[in-house]
Amino acid sequence: MLIALFFGVGTYLTKDREERRAVAVAMTGGDPAQAPAIFRKYGCAGCHAIAGIAGADGKVGGPLTGLRQRVYIGGVINNTPDNLVQWIVSPQRFSPRTAMPTTGISEAEARHLAAYLYEQ
Repeated sequence: MLIALFFGVGTYLTKDREERRAVAVAMTGGDPAQAPAIFRKYGCAGCHAIAGIAGADGKVGGPLTGLRQRVYIGGVINNTPDNLVQWIVSPQRFSPRTAMPTTGISEAEARHLAAYLYEQ
């Protein structure tokens, strides 16, 4: 009985994760599997806590957990996939006094990051 329960919970969690991934990919056009390398390349973990990214425990910027459930991005723009991508690419466009720097992340890379964050 316990084995069947364990298997059932595992199946449910796997299916839920697959569904979240499919939705995130459809929403952003990005590939969440590419995000960890991009987070590391641009040093995002130095400022942000990011679920599933080793060493991503920064305290400068807000934690990037539960992003798909938030109403606003950076406290200033509506949480939509396109807004998130544009915020990642050029945050000063939306909030000139934000502490988040322009990092040089391309729009394509930002789509991968957005897919990862919406998948979580």
